[in-house]
Amino acid sequence: MDKKTRKDRQKIEMKLIEDNKAHTITLSKRKGLYKKAKEYSTLTEADVGVVLITPSGKPHFYSSTSIEKITDKFLELKQDDRQCDHDDVGKSNFFETFKDLRKEVQALNEKEKERILRYKIMHPHSEVPPDKHRLEQLEAIKSRLDKIKNEKERSCFSQDNQV
Repeated sequence: MDKKTRKDRQKIEMKLIEDNKAHTITLSKRKGLYKKAKEYSTLTEADVGVVLITPSGKPHFYSSTSIEKITDKFLELKQDDRQCDHDDVGKSNFFETFKDLRKEVQALNEKEKERILRYKIMHPHSEVPPDKHRLEQLEAIKSRLDKIKNEKERSCFSQDNQV
């Protein structure tokens, strides 16, 4: 019996490809990134966008919805994050802030319940993977609560010292 030699995939060393033609060929073969982005979008219903721009300036992208919607949403969320830091501390009524944050958590929980139900329907015998984006959002809310608590403690401390 002759053993046939077969060419398996080989690990490619991560370094800059010097040849411009090889750049283009390598980029055109990188479909796995888009495939993973599509899978992630399908599993989590997240809006996913991947943008690659070649050295010559030619864009390549995958998006689960329009790339414009994703970039607009990203920029809006970044702006909201910056604004939240100022809004939470500036509110005169801390209970109002907690009420708003509670509503955010409730909305996240409802969305999670729907995601789990959809996943169980699509994959009946599989374990539901955790939603890392939701966990990040909950951690951001916790961070906002900590900032509010610290600000409240500082304002109470300064009032005590004035009396």
